[in-house]
Amino acid sequence: MDRRQFLTRSALVAAAPALPAFTTHKAFAAPSNQLPPRAEIVAVARRVADQWISSHSNSGDNGWARATFFSGLMALYRLTREPRYLNYARAWAEKHAYGIRSGVTTRHADNHNAIQAYVDLYEIEPSANKIAAATDTLRRMITNQPNKNDDWWWDDALHMALPAFARIGRIRNDLAFSDKGYKLYNHTKRIQGGSGLYASSSGLWYRDDRFTPGGILSPNGKPVFWSRGNGWVTGAHVKTLKALPSTARNVPEYRETLSRLVTALLPIQRSDGFWNVNLGDPQHLPGPETSGTSFFAYGGAYAVSAGLLPSATYLPMAARAWNGMVATAVHANGFLGYVQGVGDRPESSQPINTNTTADFGVGAFLLAATELAPLAV
Repeated sequence: MDRRQFLTRSALVAAAPALPAFTTHKAFAAPSNQLPPRAEIVAVARRVADQWISSHSNSGDNGWARATFFSGLMALYRLTREPRYLNYARAWAEKHAYGIRSGVTTRHADNHNAIQAYVDLYEIEPSANKIAAATDTLRRMITNQPNKNDDWWWDDALHMALPAFARIGRIRNDLAFSDKGYKLYNHTKRIQGGSGLYASSSGLWYRDDRFTPGGILSPNGKPVFWSRGNGWVTGAHVKTLKALPSTARNVPEYRETLSRLVTALLPIQRSDGFWNVNLGDPQHLPGPETSGTSFFAYGGAYAVSAGLLPSATYLPMAARAWNGMVATAVHANGFLGYVQGVGDRPESSQPINTNTTADFGVGAFLLAATELAPLAV
């Protein structure tokens, strides 16, 4: 599954006016600032997970999209200890022999996303084979072309691979892994495309260097900060901070960067609890979108639980996101809608509506649930 369109910046600008027809979304009621009881959050998460599993007897490939689902499912397993979730994830990993998509020589971050679920399974039932290929492929990035740090040229890559470096490094008790992860992260943040993908003035991230200043703008001439791209960045920081010891050398920067991102989200949250597909322009394809919103709820909840941001301000933000998604995107049978499909910008996979879903969106929603549940009464 290829989610990127390799077009030149000039071609994209020239093509910009030819947009598809988009759905006009109805107004939804403003959600509550209060989290529902923990049991209700868990029940909704289980309903969403169960619907996905029951409709996917084939557990799928081990690419980035399905691996994101299994990251969320394993988080839900840790919360509920439901054997069916562990069995489904274990069978998926065993089907792929705990291997790496495209082989251990790959440097592509998407191919490393499955490592997170493999490590989850390893930590529950330790066995060397579960992290052998994971260790091999990441170590090759450390030792082969050791000064090459430009592999993560798009912001999604941070979620796909940075937590893997942190987690394998901690298991192996080898700082070379987390150090290499930081070097790759630093290139994405500060160097990629000339000045990096991080907009320090706002705390948000450009998806890739086609959208940095001087590049692609919204039809209204405003910056394009793709919601799910920033969601991937949010998830990357949360998962990496969970993996690293608090004394690790780059933890202060990861904390500060996550805090700035979550802080930037507060004033641009929609009244229905969601965020628009373009965080930089509220008139650019406005409407609810679940995958980015799920990651932002996940990041907001973590920032509160880790003491990075004040609960009085940011827990209501995360609660509005959760309550809005449950009211608007979760069907009675657990189907999760309003997920933007595969893409790389606001226009991708439009229109977004109550019937659009994807495995990675479900995974992000489960991550949000498992981070919010401990904060509920």
